[in-house]
Amino acid sequence: MGTFSIWHWLIVLVIVALVFGTKKLRNMGEDLGSAVKGFKQGMADADEPENPAVTQEKTETDETIDIQAREKTDS
Repeated sequence: MGTFSIWHWLIVLVIVALVFGTKKLRNMGEDLGSAVKGFKQGMADADEPENPAVTQEKTETDETIDIQAREKTDS
């Protein structure tokens, strides 16, 4: 009564294939695969750092502000 045997799963698979049709199941599988691929790509994009030009620009601006602040405190 616990888990199903391989024969139970094969019967379920045949019934599902008869109800939905193999073409529709294939399309659903392709859609699911592309969704997973898109999710993985989105996660990889989130891990990448920002645009290097933007990061460099922020650093130069921060240094300029820091130098201006030191000049004002030294005066």
